[in-house]
Amino acid sequence: MSVQARIEEKLETLEPVSVAVENESHMHHVPPDSETHFKVTLVSDQFEGLMPVKRHQLIYSLLADELAGPVHALALHLYTPQQWAARNEVRPDSPNCRGGGGQ
Repeated sequence: MSVQARIEEKLETLEPVSVAVENESHMHHVPPDSETHFKVTLVSDQFEGLMPVKRHQLIYSLLADELAGPVHALALHLYTPQQWAARNEVRPDSPNCRGGGGQ
């Protein structure tokens, strides 16, 4: 199973309203087909009443194995359904990597 598939599977435990896991490794100076840099945009009722740091800690605990191994960077964008609706359901863009764009 790919790293991305494992991440997606684990995030399903949060019963997301919306989830997007994007492999952004190609935007960094890593070998082709790497799975080291990811962006997660996740909308869940389970974030209701949680400060951003607690939301991040929840994701870190779910993905502890991936973060201890192959995943070098994880950008998290975590919303309640109301916050997501206020954004007009638009995923945030990622900044350009300062380290280059692949080999």
